[in-house]
Amino acid sequence: MERPPVIEKGTVRHDGAGPSLFVPEQVFFEPTSLEYPLGRKLYRQMRDAGVPIRMTTSHNQVRGLSGQGDTEMYRMAKKTLVVGVKRSLQFESSKPSAEYALPLATGCIAHCHYCYLNTNLGTKPYVRVYVNVDEIMARAKQYMDERAPEVTRFEAACTSDPLAVEHLTGSLQKAIRFMAEQPLGRLRFVTKFHFVDSLLNIPHGGHTRIRFSLNADFVVKYFEPATSPLQQRIEAAEKVAQAGYPVGFILAPLYRFEGWQQQYVQLLEQLARRPMLRYHPDVTFELIQHRFTSVAKSIILQRYPKTKLDMDEKMRKIKRGKYGRIKYVYRDEEAAELRHVLEEAIARCFPQARIEYFT
Repeated sequence: MERPPVIEKGTVRHDGAGPSLFVPEQVFFEPTSLEYPLGRKLYRQMRDAGVPIRMTTSHNQVRGLSGQGDTEMYRMAKKTLVVGVKRSLQFESSKPSAEYALPLATGCIAHCHYCYLNTNLGTKPYVRVYVNVDEIMARAKQYMDERAPEVTRFEAACTSDPLAVEHLTGSLQKAIRFMAEQPLGRLRFVTKFHFVDSLLNIPHGGHTRIRFSLNADFVVKYFEPATSPLQQRIEAAEKVAQAGYPVGFILAPLYRFEGWQQQYVQLLEQLARRPMLRYHPDVTFELIQHRFTSVAKSIILQRYPKTKLDMDEKMRKIKRGKYGRIKYVYRDEEAAELRHVLEEAIARCFPQARIEYFT
């Protein structure tokens, strides 16, 4: 029987050595979560590690987060784990990445300044994990059956980085094993962390694509605190490639700064020097330019008041998103230049790779 990991109370490390495994400063449990094996396991782990435990009636309404002022409360929320039951099993759409989102977790331990979760999660930036994984998988199977004979893709990282809490939940392992047995099911997730070792020796059947979010050195240095260093992410990508997984890279957000062309090309050339990645038979790239909304800008400046992130609306183009919401993206000629530089470098460094989209 596999022993649960030994954890010690602490937080994500923010120094250049990269993050250690996440252990929350405090944890909230929904009472019903303790009716599930994963909920009981997490309760024992947190209790034995000395992590303060509190109860909450709902994972959507956690009250009593400590901290003085909005910024301090936000930072404490990022160190807070909430264990709950995912009651709504109507999966959200996840275009263009996949047909549906797979809701294993919500919230992220990282502090990426540009992240859309700053807006999407609003006043609930704490990290939530769901213990009814079997029910979630059963619902995924229903979606597959409804779309048969087409293949259905599920994105497990729409509202979180599930790898950051995998050492606590094991939910990705369960989802990967489940999807390996589904002829018409495929799993996808993206991460900025390197904690892949627990996924390397499990049956996946080539049905799970593990993608790594990469960026230019400038972006990683200034806008991605509390994530794994670029080198560790690349080494983790080599590991999953060696394990036979389909591999992907999300270059996002593509961000224009002085010297951006050189740094992005250098990033791709650095990747291509890894034979396990350069010659892997199933590699994809997804290219996403930087964008923001007025609401996101306000929240980002409040939470990261010293950020170097350039969000000057006058220098951007308006793009209307879902429900007519206004986003600010690069102007057409700037976006076209980003696309040309990246696609040309990818074609040269990874001629066998597939670029899934530029947006």
